[in-house]
This record gives sequence, structure tokens and C-alpha cells, in this order.
Amino acid sequence: MTKNDKLEILIKQPDDQTAGEPGWLTQAGEGELLLDVCQDKNNIYVVSAIAGAKPEDLEIALNNDMLTIRGQRQQDSEVEEKDFFYRECYWGSFSRSIILPTEIKADKISAVLKNGVLTVTLPKAKNRQNIPIKISEE
Repeated sequence: MTKNDKLEILIKQPDDQTAGEPGWLTQAGEGELLLDVCQDKNNIYVVSAIAGAKPEDLEIALNNDMLTIRGQRQQDSEVEEKDFFYRECYWGSFSRSIILPTEIKADKISAVLKNGVLTVTLPKAKNRQNIPIKISEE
């Protein structure tokens, strides 16, 4: 397996200086999607500027505690390389996966793409109570 075939993984530890931020994963060879992740009492919100993408160009999936957003940005016009002064916009495939900090009501997730900004709303599951487990001695 080559380096380009592997997932680049960074999982932030609780004692890391970035504690409180979820870990992220991105597929090597694809553009990275920048995200804002925040919460209120009832929801986690994942927000990303995705200019140039349409809803049919995007795929959002939840697998256990990992949310994955992938898609493709299409450039509307073809400009020859020699005609660029700066080329900073990313066009092509992108993906991003984050590990969510709490359980989610998967059947209540919604996503809206408005004016090039994707907002995914993930309703939090009710807090589960800690159930003590009795340990027996053998």
C-alpha cells in the first residue's frame, strides 16, 4: 500500500492543546474540506463553505460516531493555466470525516446548502445515564 492509498489520520487526544475539538480524517489525494463545528443545547452543527458544489454533487454519511462529507467542486469556466495570476481555489474531489463528540439521533439529521454554505444539523441523543456494572470474583 502506497502512502497515497492510506488515510491520513489525526485524532486529537483530550490532553492535547486542542482538547474539545473532534478529530478529523481526509482521504489522501483529495482536497480537504474546511469545517466549523459548534453546538447548542440540542444540536451539533457542521458548517462549510462549498462554493461551486450542488446538492447532487455531495454525499453525507454517518457511520457510528463518524460524519463524512464528500463531493466534487466543478469550475464553471475553463481558463488556460498561462492566464492565471493566482490559483488558490480548489476544484475537484474533496472529502472530510470528523469524529463526533456525542451520540446523535441519526434519523433526525438534516443538511441544507444555501448560497454555497453547507449546514448539517445533527440532533444530540438524550444523555444516557451511567449504569454501574457489578463485578463478580471468580
